[in-house]
Amino acid sequence: MTQDAVTRAQAVVDLFTVPELINNTVNGSPGVPRLGLPAYQWWSEALHGVAQSPGVNFSTSGNFSYATSFPQPILMGAAFDDALILQVATVVGTEGRAFNNFGRAGLDFWTPNINPFKDPRWGRGQETPGEDPYHIAQYVYNLIQGLQGGLDPMPYFRVAADCKHFAAYDMEDWNGNVRYGFDAMVTQQDLSEFYLPSFQSCVRDAKVASVMCSYNAVNGIPSCANTYLLQDVLRDYWGLGPDRWVTSDCDAIGNIYTPHNYTATYAEAVADALLAGTDLDCGTTYSTYLPEAYNQSLINEGNLRAALTRQYASLVRLGYFDPADVQPYRQLSWSDVNTPSSQALAYTAAVEGIALLKNDGTLPLSSSIKNIALIGPWANATRQMQGNYNGIAPYLISPLMAAQAAGYNVTYVLGTNITSNDTSGFAAAVAAAKAADAVIYAGGIDLTVEAEAMDRYNITWPGNQLDLVAELQMLGKPLIVAQFGGGQIDDSVLKNNASVNAIVWGGYPGQSGGTALFDILTGKVAPAGRLPITQYPYNYVNEVPMTDMTLRPSATNPGRTYKWYSGTPVYAFGTGLHYTTFSYEWIKAPASTYCIETIVSQAQATSEYLDKAIFDTFEVNVKNTGSVVSDYVALLFVNGTYGPAPYPNKALASYNRLHSIPSNYGCATASLTVTLGSIARADSYGNMWIYPGSYEFALDTAGELMATFELTGNATQITWWPQDPTAPL
Repeated sequence: MTQDAVTRAQAVVDLFTVPELINNTVNGSPGVPRLGLPAYQWWSEALHGVAQSPGVNFSTSGNFSYATSFPQPILMGAAFDDALILQVATVVGTEGRAFNNFGRAGLDFWTPNINPFKDPRWGRGQETPGEDPYHIAQYVYNLIQGLQGGLDPMPYFRVAADCKHFAAYDMEDWNGNVRYGFDAMVTQQDLSEFYLPSFQSCVRDAKVASVMCSYNAVNGIPSCANTYLLQDVLRDYWGLGPDRWVTSDCDAIGNIYTPHNYTATYAEAVADALLAGTDLDCGTTYSTYLPEAYNQSLINEGNLRAALTRQYASLVRLGYFDPADVQPYRQLSWSDVNTPSSQALAYTAAVEGIALLKNDGTLPLSSSIKNIALIGPWANATRQMQGNYNGIAPYLISPLMAAQAAGYNVTYVLGTNITSNDTSGFAAAVAAAKAADAVIYAGGIDLTVEAEAMDRYNITWPGNQLDLVAELQMLGKPLIVAQFGGGQIDDSVLKNNASVNAIVWGGYPGQSGGTALFDILTGKVAPAGRLPITQYPYNYVNEVPMTDMTLRPSATNPGRTYKWYSGTPVYAFGTGLHYTTFSYEWIKAPASTYCIETIVSQAQATSEYLDKAIFDTFEVNVKNTGSVVSDYVALLFVNGTYGPAPYPNKALASYNRLHSIPSNYGCATASLTVTLGSIARADSYGNMWIYPGSYEFALDTAGELMATFELTGNATQITWWPQDPTAPL
């Protein structure tokens, strides 16, 4: 135990024969029985709680029959609360380790999904924190520390996390283009500035234990055979170390041969993947075809030993080979799963993320309202609230259960299903609404519409849900629409209809989702979530194909995300109303000018990475001028005509969630730290620069507080992006 992890791993792997090396290159590793090395399942999942997967085995009852089920990341991202994410991940890592200690999970969990949610049609966007690369970078930096037990903790990880899907993966199956064979054509500029900052944060800054290469190819080379991505960027540029490893997505090694058709044989495919740096095959393609590749001298013994050493060095870091009695994490047990504090945290995560999109004063519901008609396909949701990559929850509180618990006299009517065009349930829904004091329609989309291997072709409300809402709104009763699902759907009809009094968005809210929703609706808690994605008008899907990986507006693309979209969104990124009002003033505003040479020189003296160096920290006094105690998320955007054209509309530079600001002129200070990376722009080669010019900071989506400043001097490069000769210009 006195040697470093790599040395200890090498000592184990040196005892393997070549067949034993090959046998253990797959996720269902058989171990080496003659050495007493047991089998190990590398594939466990924990996207928003310990999840069902090959490595996770829930018991049928009693101990380890469930785990805390938090909201999907898209809703947790809407909280814009880094401390919350750290807390959630700490619980997930703790519960994962407890499961492992009793033989019910592995030690490594293939989470998080940190691909930016660029296209609203993507079926897996619900798994991500949103569309903004800066936001996702902060999210994952905190998440990895929570899961793993700190920033590269010594001597042991709590669990090993895995950042996926590397790289430029955001399409499942669209118009015959399937993820297994899609070739994403991405410029260096877009890779550096948009697709990969979250992975840089995960690998370089948060020191994640592993990375998953994706199904798709990038610029002609399948990701899991892509030396540029796996060696030049991941290992050489970001420093993924020899005690960390790369796994393929499941069966992605075989996909190199078909349908990518990148190699002439499976043997060549496994050789290309292993040599590029994919250490582990989720599947059996390695174990099946590596013998052939070895016999053809496409790989050698040293290549195999390098891959296995990385994997087993990670297990050393997890205490796999060490006595349990010297490891605090080995003492975790069933008593550490779904504790009262974890239950409260799952509720808090849902409450903080729920976003109020429209309100004419109907919310919070008046105390005079006693009878509620609760209608729609999410009204009695239980399992729906978890989304995908879920485990078994200890309980699932539906909106119906929560409404009843809140003391309402509730009439529940399904009315219609998510994708149904059957109107036979409309009459009962209308009758219930006529007899009620207020009507709540709970609908939207779910896993029947958006899921892994299932993209959407439109972003409208599916089925006849809006037809039912149209009948309900004609009754003149207070009408609230609770919209669920990860991807956004065009709310224009609801937004522009005065008879729809309020809209709230609740994502996939997890085990306490119903309680969180009704606590918002009744005013027990004030809403402060912000949309982490853009809600586009329905025609957006006809303006750009999913296969177009470009971001900037062009003749064939209206622009991607709030940064580049040239149209008018239905609801903008960052939208989120409150039950109170706020006023704002600078405590510390930007200086009028900054000298580029001075700020870069100071950064060189204080920071290992110039993009992480602090440009300045600004402070805003946020005053609650209304009568409701409320959180407030301070979003600070930057824009200006600096760097290469075209210029983004704006970019998120910093954010801070303030908690429980007292009503009636209570104040809180938002401290907003801006790094050099947040004001930098990428050139066409992906290098980040600080450019001279006029800059503007704006607080919140509407620009509640503004400040302009100048950067003077010469443009200065602060990062040197690895170059890929295959990338388009």
